[in-house]
Amino acid sequence: MSDTRNSIASLVRFFWNNPLLLAFLMSTSLLAGAYGFQYIGGMEPCDLCWPQRYAHMAIALLSGAGLLMGQYRPFVGRIFGWATALALDVSIVASGYHAGVEQKWWKGPDTCTAAGLSEGTDMESLFDNMMESKVIMCDEIPWDMFGISMAGYNFLISFGVAGFVMFALLYKLRKNHDTAL
Repeated sequence: MSDTRNSIASLVRFFWNNPLLLAFLMSTSLLAGAYGFQYIGGMEPCDLCWPQRYAHMAIALLSGAGLLMGQYRPFVGRIFGWATALALDVSIVASGYHAGVEQKWWKGPDTCTAAGLSEGTDMESLFDNMMESKVIMCDEIPWDMFGISMAGYNFLISFGVAGFVMFALLYKLRKNHDTAL
């Protein structure tokens, strides 16, 4: 039990000193999972899934650039760190919005929710649109675990990592500020 606790504590300390690595690993893992569900599991993404993926692509690029640049130019690495934190916030908003649409807490876009279909919908134009492309509904949950959808997990993981990264960056900023005095 003590060995496990020590291992977890050393892992937390490692990521506390390397928050961009945590953000990079988290985003690449979530992207790999999303593309795995799509290409291996056959679950096509809906219109609200794409902004979440774009946010994680930005997080991976920004944190990766920060890791590389920070070795040579620490100030530039810190700028990429704060840009990564901002991209994490975008991921939180996008995934939180999608999870809320899935849970029917608020209305989603008419283009990918059942709310877009009304009694006044012209059946001929609806049929024509259906024949052109397959619409993936944003307010339906295609997969969940313990009652939480992929968008919900994305929200929870992004929220936790964003908080960790923000506190680590603020700690480094304060530490650097205190040593400069």
